[in-house]
Amino acid sequence: MTNPAERLVDLLDLEQIEVNIFRGRSPQESLQRVFGGQVAGQALVAAGRTTDGDRPVHSLHAYFLRPGRPGVPIVYQVERVRDGRSFTTRRVTAVQQGRTIFNLTASFHKPEEGGFEHQLPPAREVPDPESLPTVTQEIREHLGELPETLERMARRQPFDIRYADRLRWTPEEVEHAEPRSAVWMRAVGPLGDDPLIHTCALTYASDMTLLDAVRIPVEPLWGPRGFDMASLDHAMWFHRPFRADEWFLYDQESPIATGGRGLARGRIYNLDGQLIVSVVQEGLFRKLG
Repeated sequence: MTNPAERLVDLLDLEQIEVNIFRGRSPQESLQRVFGGQVAGQALVAAGRTTDGDRPVHSLHAYFLRPGRPGVPIVYQVERVRDGRSFTTRRVTAVQQGRTIFNLTASFHKPEEGGFEHQLPPAREVPDPESLPTVTQEIREHLGELPETLERMARRQPFDIRYADRLRWTPEEVEHAEPRSAVWMRAVGPLGDDPLIHTCALTYASDMTLLDAVRIPVEPLWGPRGFDMASLDHAMWFHRPFRADEWFLYDQESPIATGGRGLARGRIYNLDGQLIVSVVQEGLFRKLG
């Protein structure tokens, strides 16, 4: 069986069907909509494939416009907005069955010396990732065994995810909880040595747990849901080189939720405590039933 990390690399390997036009696979899943991180990661690959490759991505800004359909290919159309001396800008439109479902603007920056550096340290100390159980282990410990749908998802999961705080399972545990979460993540296998693939893989992962921070004061993260949620927009800033198949800490918080929308922001650190990526996302939340 193919390793889930290899499947992720394959998922990010787009087919070029014309100049500035690429096609990406969308696996047939049990989910109602295509995972947003997949679309963002594939769109960033499309943008990167139209550059010279000597300028890493330094930021992206994206909007999720319509839910994508699993099992249906997605076409990525790239507009070469600017090729400057230091910066390259690309705009990508994702189309599925004739409808735009997503758009992204990405900026690439030629590496240069800035003359000074600073960063805020991580907000808190967390346990070492190797000392923490995986999400699957925590769920099995609570439920005894995974439901069939969760078992299939766990086998296909391309990232090892470990929550710094144990999962809460009851309304009593959730009550008075702050809207904060921290998870260790890394790809479950090697991703190769292409820096763009690592950037796009981390972009994929950045959409996996971020909106959890919005839900934490409302309901347990696992189990029956009282709210439907969907990503609305997503922004990332890449500060330093990294590998997505090495441990990184995703420290997340939600400063506000109101009007059916929740804002979440995340800071991603490597094992040395260096800030490598900053993320902000807004999500739509609607009560079910």
